[in-house]
Amino acid sequence: MTKHYDAIILGGGAAGLMTAWQAGLRGKKVRVLERSKKVGRKILMSGGGRCNFTNLHITESDFLCSNPHFVKSALNRYTAWDFIGKVIEHNIPYHERSHGQLFCDNKAKDILNMLLDECASVGTEISTECDITGIASIDDKKFQVTTNSGVLYASSVVVATGGLSIPSMGTTPFGYEIAEQFGLPVTSRRASLVPYTFDGEYKNMFSRLSGNAIDTRITFDKTSFEEAMLFTHRGLSGPVVLQISNYWTPGQAITVDLLPSVNAETLLIEVKTKRPKSVLRTVLNDHLPKNLVLELEALWWPDLKDKPIAELSNGQLAKISANLSAWEVIPAGTEGYKTAEVTLGGVDTDYLSSKTMEAKTQPGLYFVGEVVDVTGHLGGFNFQWAWSSGFACGNSL
Repeated sequence: MTKHYDAIILGGGAAGLMTAWQAGLRGKKVRVLERSKKVGRKILMSGGGRCNFTNLHITESDFLCSNPHFVKSALNRYTAWDFIGKVIEHNIPYHERSHGQLFCDNKAKDILNMLLDECASVGTEISTECDITGIASIDDKKFQVTTNSGVLYASSVVVATGGLSIPSMGTTPFGYEIAEQFGLPVTSRRASLVPYTFDGEYKNMFSRLSGNAIDTRITFDKTSFEEAMLFTHRGLSGPVVLQISNYWTPGQAITVDLLPSVNAETLLIEVKTKRPKSVLRTVLNDHLPKNLVLELEALWWPDLKDKPIAELSNGQLAKISANLSAWEVIPAGTEGYKTAEVTLGGVDTDYLSSKTMEAKTQPGLYFVGEVVDVTGHLGGFNFQWAWSSGFACGNSL
C-alpha cells in the first residue's frame, strides 16, 4: 500500500516537531522521520537539562543572517509569549534567569513532552531510526522519499535536520545536501556559540586559572557583550565568550575588559590618594580572583609588584589600567562543532520565503530551524527561531 502524506518532515527536533504540530492543527496528515533512536535530543540536553526554551527580550537584531530582515515575519507571527502561553497551558513550571532567559523548573523533558503531546493530539506519525536514502521530486505536486523501511510520498517535504553542532548526537550535513540537490545555495558554515582555544603561554596561563569565572565585557569590532567569562584548560568559555564567537573573525584579536563595572584608571588613581601604601595586588584582589591577579601581575607589572602604589607614576597606572580594561588576546581557534551550541550559516535565505520557509525555486520544499542561515544569540533565541520558523511553515503546508 502506497503511503502518501500531506507533509513529510525530516528531523524530529524542536523545529520539526513544531512544524508537525502546527500542520496537524490544520488537519494535515504528517509524518516525522528521525534518524536517531529518540526525537528531541537537543531539547533534552539544552540548558543544563532544563531547556532555555525562549527569551523575554527577542528582537530581530538578536539573530545573524545574511539577510537581516528575513527573520522579522516569522518572529512577529509567533512570539516568545505565544510559546510561553502553551508552556503555561501545559502546567510546566518555569523561571527567568539573567537577560530574560526562561528555563524549566524541573526538566527539559517537560518541553519535549509538551510537543509530543500536541503532535499526538493532531495525529502526527513519528518514526525513529529512520535513514533516508533519497529524495526526489516526481512531479509538480509530489515528492518521493526513500527510507530504510520503504518508500513514502508527500505533497511537501520539510527539512528540519539541524546543523553540524555536537556531532556526538549524530548530526550530519544532510539538510545542506538536500538544499544543494534542489539548487538552493548554502552559505559558508562554522561552529557558533563556541569556546575559544589558545596556544602557547596563554593556553598555559588559562589552564592554570581553569575553573575561575568572572564578569567581563568582550568586544570584537563594534559588537560587545557583558556576561561571565570562564577560564578553561584549553582557553576561554562562558556566556560572554560564546556570544562574541558569533561575530569573531579567525586570526583577529578580541578585547577583554576585566573590570567592566568600574573605570580601572580612576580606581587606581583614587587608591593612590587614599591608600598610598597599598600594592596593586591588594587593590585588585578586591575585584578579581587572587590567582588571576597573580597571573596578571607576572604578565604586566612584574617589576612593580612589591612597590606601594604611591611610588607608581600616573602614567604607569594608566598603562596598567589600559591592560585591565582593554586586554587584547588572539584566540588560536575554537573548540569546533564538538562543543558548539549551533551552526553559523546554512541554507541561503534569499532563496526561501520569509513568510512560509518554502524554497522559491522548488514548490513544496521547506527549510526550518538551524539548517537555515539564521543564528540566534545565546539565551533561548535559537529555540525561539525553531518555534517561529516551524509555526510559519506548519501554517503554510
